[in-house]
Amino acid sequence: MRHDAFWLTASDAAPLLVNRWLGDSAPRAVLMLSHGMAEHSARYARFAEALVRAGYALYAHDQRGHGKTAQRGVLGHYAVQGGWQRVIDDLANLNQHIRQHHPDTPIVLVGHSMGSYIGQAYLIQRSAEVQGAILSGSNYQPLGLYRAAAAIARFERWRQGPTGRSALIEFLSFGSFNKAFKPNRTAFDWLSRDPDEVDKYIADPLCGFRCTNQLWIDLLEGLQQITPTANLAKIDHDLPLLVVGGERDPVSQGKRLEDLAAALRRAGLRRVELKIYPGARHELLNETNRDEVTVDLVDWLGRVLGNRATESAA
Repeated sequence: MRHDAFWLTASDAAPLLVNRWLGDSAPRAVLMLSHGMAEHSARYARFAEALVRAGYALYAHDQRGHGKTAQRGVLGHYAVQGGWQRVIDDLANLNQHIRQHHPDTPIVLVGHSMGSYIGQAYLIQRSAEVQGAILSGSNYQPLGLYRAAAAIARFERWRQGPTGRSALIEFLSFGSFNKAFKPNRTAFDWLSRDPDEVDKYIADPLCGFRCTNQLWIDLLEGLQQITPTANLAKIDHDLPLLVVGGERDPVSQGKRLEDLAAALRRAGLRRVELKIYPGARHELLNETNRDEVTVDLVDWLGRVLGNRATESAA
């Protein structure tokens, strides 16, 4: 396996750090990963190794305000304005780069948590650019909830400024996630049942930080865009799409993944599959059953892309 990192210039000239994992031969498909909030792409190295063993490649960029990309920006902050569309366009730029280096190779989007929301917005605008999508640790809730949360975020922006970091928003979002896992060992028990993985997250200076008020506004406005059925209906109805998550993930509580899959089907998507893992929490690829999850994802890739060599993924 070959791993390297490079800087990709976004459409607005912003630099994005991209991690790339390749095998020795041409990949069956390239996975394009959009990671979650307050984490970064290098955390997917283990998943990348399994993909490469199965004949695939993985490209994953550090989103704006995250990972090493934040070294040339502001940690936890997309942009002064237009941040939501910028992170969508970043995926399009990465897709174009992949297509230049792997012409005629299928590209599959993988979006986790925040990255799954960005991924859905990307699919609404440009689903013809990919041949499949996996949405992990995602969510689906009423528009009214997002509107109310956005009002709070706008108040906090008025009170603290766009780059302020609100303890109230933190409490109302991540602060509530650990309640189901009392007594808590850490503030991040909700991520995984594996204490070693939780400790790695806590020890990583590029994980677990508080995002800015403006990023929250961008995200919540984006969630309002991807929720209506009429917008989801803009996604290619024949696109293979897999929704996965943990039964005990407080972001989705399992049920909201069912709601997301149902919303996509109502929107006309004909190839939506849903897989919920009993007992699992938010980060499936860092969970105690991560090998099972990885094999399942590689098996799904084989089925929808027409190749079935999955036994080497474990």
